[in-house]
Amino acid sequence: MDPSLLPSLAWFAHVAHHRSFTKAAAEMGVSRANLSQNVKALERRLNVKLLYRTTRDMSLTEEGQRLYDVWYPALIAVERTVRSMHDMRDEPSGLVRVNTSRVAAKTLLEPHLQEFCTRHPKLQLELVMDDALANIVAEGCDAGIRIGESLAEHMVAVPISPALEMAVVATPAYFEQYGVPATPADLPRHNCLRFRQAGGAIHGWEFTSPEAGGHTFMVEPQGRIITNDDDGMIRAALQGAGLMQHIDIAVQQHLETGALVRVLSTWSKPFAGFYIYAPTRAQMPAKVRAVIDFLVEKRESIMPAIGSRLPASRGKPER
Repeated sequence: MDPSLLPSLAWFAHVAHHRSFTKAAAEMGVSRANLSQNVKALERRLNVKLLYRTTRDMSLTEEGQRLYDVWYPALIAVERTVRSMHDMRDEPSGLVRVNTSRVAAKTLLEPHLQEFCTRHPKLQLELVMDDALANIVAEGCDAGIRIGESLAEHMVAVPISPALEMAVVATPAYFEQYGVPATPADLPRHNCLRFRQAGGAIHGWEFTSPEAGGHTFMVEPQGRIITNDDDGMIRAALQGAGLMQHIDIAVQQHLETGALVRVLSTWSKPFAGFYIYAPTRAQMPAKVRAVIDFLVEKRESIMPAIGSRLPASRGKPER
């Protein structure tokens, strides 16, 4: 279909609907003469008569009626779709898909799901769990949540947690039985709970020397238990099965209750926390902004003890 016909077809549909050039012209904000000339031009291009005109009346020809019966409902459907797009831009609605690691979902999203749904009743939230660094565009997701240092430069990213640290923890009973490591060099004498990453490698434990300008190094943990489920690793640690290293935000509640005790904290260096990111800031959908704004609001309540370690935004989305 020739796209240049679309404006004239829209004008014809309004004239046919009102059965009046005068009423259609008033609705569309154009002159009656201009509207009449436009419809005549459409008839010439289609080489068919669409309207019978008299000085007092107007009616559709058989061809005009056929065109109207097909075209007017389609035009109304397009207008409603465009209107709903504007409504969605102003009020969050529809499905928003967020690709997130399991740790981020458990600590940042799941505690607030009911509040989010109550605040945004027209939104559907789908959490896509993926511990690997996903391409949210290719995966069909609207936004993602990952550690800040792993994000691509072109992404619009906003911090939703304080800066984080890797914490080495175990139960008081474990330390009572096996002793407390004074430095990372003592770890080979301990049973370390090991985590297998999405790519298959065992996660190495990272440390930074506490001296000024200290260097960062990795320790390969040794132990009898290996898992690819971080919740399972935490449960094993709570049973006293060994030492583990995990992001401090994931074990904070157990540290606060005393179920786990942290060691080697002076050998940990803060790093960029979790960010929510989206592909673009231009014409950001209201549903994506609603998720971002909600999580930014909630970040102040996360781990009050380290709340001052808040990283800077990288490209605040425009409204």
